[in-house]
Amino acid sequence: MKRIKSTFVITLILCFTFNVSQAQKMYNVHQDNVNPSMLMEYEKVAKEFNEACVEHNFQGQWLTATMDDFRYLYVSPMENFAELDKPLFADMAKAMGDKFSEMFERFDKCYDSHGNYIIVLDEELSYMPDGISQTQEGQDYRNYYFIHYTPQNAKKLKEGMKAVKDMFASKGSKNYYRIYKTGFGNPSSYYMVAMSSKNAIDAATKEKTNQELLGPERFETFNKVMNYTSKMEEMTGEIRRDLSYSPK
Repeated sequence: MKRIKSTFVITLILCFTFNVSQAQKMYNVHQDNVNPSMLMEYEKVAKEFNEACVEHNFQGQWLTATMDDFRYLYVSPMENFAELDKPLFADMAKAMGDKFSEMFERFDKCYDSHGNYIIVLDEELSYMPDGISQTQEGQDYRNYYFIHYTPQNAKKLKEGMKAVKDMFASKGSKNYYRIYKTGFGNPSSYYMVAMSSKNAIDAATKEKTNQELLGPERFETFNKVMNYTSKMEEMTGEIRRDLSYSPK
């Protein structure tokens, strides 16, 4: 029985790896759920950490995003799962000595929970006719939509999201979006829709213009998604370029 279980687990891992490898881009996300009372201290430590990475020429990169529920996301591109085994900060920790561990002790006082997981950019479902990019110049404001679903509805939901993309394309919509789906480390399944704007006013203007463009028939198409959604969450946030990092 033990051998059967082991074989089953290995098969699942191989299947998952094969499926993810078909996608063009994977991202390792570190999420800190910051306590509101510790927000200013967290920001201070985060900026100090970025400065330390610059000083020690850390060879890694991430794009930082925040959400209005005090969630901080550090999103790093991944080539493969082998990257998860790399001791990323070993050299930096050695060079900094006690200062490195002290910095993370200060981080740990700012949140009650944090962790890592993988998300995958779904280019097939994303709608960016001019080319897919995580960032767009001057558009660091974000609307995020989390579309949760159960395994039995996965196929139907994907068909619905494809129908939405086709509708946007046929109408020539300028309300572009990227779709990310959950990968390894996520306890539940969801798609995350990310829309970029200049600010909240720009986002609202785009949405109103898009609704008028799509017309009332949009409801029938959107229902192809909603009918297979178990939970929907909407969040706003922004890209934090001051907390993002890439080596010089």
